[in-house]
Amino acid sequence: MADLIPIAEADQQAIETLLDSVFGTDRHQRTAYRLRDGVAAIPELSFAAVEDGQLVGSIQCWPVELAADSGARIPMILVGPIAVSPLRQDVGIGRALTHRAIAVAQQSDIPGGDSLMLIGDPDYYGRFFGFGAERTGQWRLPGPFESHRLLALGSDVPMQPGHVGPRIGATVQRRLAGGPRGS
Repeated sequence: MADLIPIAEADQQAIETLLDSVFGTDRHQRTAYRLRDGVAAIPELSFAAVEDGQLVGSIQCWPVELAADSGARIPMILVGPIAVSPLRQDVGIGRALTHRAIAVAQQSDIPGGDSLMLIGDPDYYGRFFGFGAERTGQWRLPGPFESHRLLALGSDVPMQPGHVGPRIGATVQRRLAGGPRGS
């Protein structure tokens, strides 16, 4: 089985190459990428899978928020992209990466840690992780998506209408300035 390491310890160009091979070079056009515009991935929730020194998978998690129609701004975490080398798929690497990110998020004090969301296969993410679309039906995204694929997990997932987008603010500015989280 692969070793899971913080994504910052992995070769960043290898991660980009892996993402291109799994999702295509046009992946930046997708709605999920629009949800991350202008923010950095959350380092504590982003991991790489390495076997014999070679990158075989990665997961990144991003700060997003629901700008509710009521005026509330509710922090959430976007899970993904989750990528596994085509040569190592179907051996549990993606599940291990996803389980690790979920566990760390739910045990952390990171804003949105118990309001996880993703765009993905409802059968897969429901069966292995408990994600569902029951609370996401009134959410709007900055691009096209299939509503049954907009999934959430956690006890604090909002069930109200609003627009999901990047959570731009102090957390990202601290990371960009190199300061510690929570400072």
